[in-house]
Amino acid sequence: MRRLVAVLALLLLTGCATWSGPPPAPFTVPYGSSAHTLRVDGLDRTFRTYRPRSTAGARALPLVLVLHGSLGSGRQAEQAYGWNATADRDGFLVAYPDGVDRTWNGPAADDIAFVADLVAAVGAAAPVNLARVYATGISSGATLAYRLACETTLLAAIAPVAGTLAGPCPDPQPISVLHIHGTADKIIPYGGGPGPSALELAGFWRRVDDCPRPRFSTSGLVTTTTAICPGGHLVVLKAISGAGHQWPGAGAPGAAQPGAAVPGPVVARLRGLDPPAGVLDATAAIASFFRLS
Repeated sequence: MRRLVAVLALLLLTGCATWSGPPPAPFTVPYGSSAHTLRVDGLDRTFRTYRPRSTAGARALPLVLVLHGSLGSGRQAEQAYGWNATADRDGFLVAYPDGVDRTWNGPAADDIAFVADLVAAVGAAAPVNLARVYATGISSGATLAYRLACETTLLAAIAPVAGTLAGPCPDPQPISVLHIHGTADKIIPYGGGPGPSALELAGFWRRVDDCPRPRFSTSGLVTTTTAICPGGHLVVLKAISGAGHQWPGAGAPGAAQPGAAVPGPVVARLRGLDPPAGVLDATAAIASFFRLS
């Protein structure tokens, strides 16, 4: 009965995404890190979760979706970006979905339906607050985060890193957005092409959220544009001068899990990533933003 209620609640929250059936039984979300499989549109879709032991007894936990970039994976994202340690500190669940063939937004699979099913399955098996589901991601994962904001009402906020919006977004609902981007990104350029620029994206979501004129501030190499909007929404752009296509702060002390295989410069280059900028801890900034959203 609890699972049925959670599924019905999710269906009321989603836009175009649809529930494609109950998760394989038994489905549980144990404490610690674990691997899972869901059958979605005839495909076995995989993901990992992290449930802090410190959340035992909690009734309604936020859920953060961390979407890897091209050639990455859920396991790689779990190891590299420090979200498990942040979940231990702040008390939320994390899910790390896997794209088909290590990427997103392709024709081979319905990633929107997959994410919707994942949220419903995790929400049925653990005490998730469906009003506090968030998504972040890098590169193609950031693009999927924007698609989720455009095509569903699953999320309370998104935080794309080094990404852009691909395709139309005709009828988005108000949502909080934090966009982080290096100004020297050559893979998905800060100035746009293909896709809108980071400044254009911030302007687009300010119009969606009916925001007033933003405030600007600069700290070292990081320029922040902040709009405080009706309904408690925020639209924030953090531009990192001279930074490339990377997750800022990845590999810094405390950013990765103990013993994790953090991508070195050679592996990062193979994935199309530049060495991470040390002037901003993106994971900490995003977690703080989600707490406010």
